[in-house]
Amino acid sequence: MRYSTIFILLVLLVSFSITSCKNYSKESKTQLSTQKITSSLYGNTHFVFPELTSEAKLEVSHWGAYEDFDIEAKSINGNNIEALQIKASQLVSHIDSLIKTPPDTLNTRAIISRVIVVKTRAQLLEQEVTRTKIDSIQIQYNLNEMNLSVKNLIVQINEKFQKDAIDFQRIENEKQELENKKSF
Repeated sequence: MRYSTIFILLVLLVSFSITSCKNYSKESKTQLSTQKITSSLYGNTHFVFPELTSEAKLEVSHWGAYEDFDIEAKSINGNNIEALQIKASQLVSHIDSLIKTPPDTLNTRAIISRVIVVKTRAQLLEQEVTRTKIDSIQIQYNLNEMNLSVKNLIVQINEKFQKDAIDFQRIENEKQELENKKSF
């Protein structure tokens, strides 16, 4: 009877020590993974943003914060978590300025909608990079979505000027036809 009690105590002691060793190894792994995450670079440095057409560049030059927004949006890839926190915050403030002061030519529903999508993506990214527990997969996903939304905005601005050129050409052709009919 006495040996069985000692045996039970010995088994309990061994199981507690094994359990505590397992917890210690989990803590050290967590510390190592946190150190790796903070030094990791996020984003796709090979993502290619479309270029604005010459007409679009001219018009966007009148859009106060667009140049700053463009620089921040294109340089957000390939940064560590600390730089992403700063850049995401600056990106959100630049986008707020874009929404408040669009030039008349760019103040269309399609372009403003794209700007709002970019703002939402930037806010989601900012929210993700400022969390206390870093989820690198979620940060990478938000950066990819941010890149796509900026690309869609640039494409929409270019398409607006292409559509305007087509409309202008159509109006000129109609005027030419009317003149030809009058002279005939």
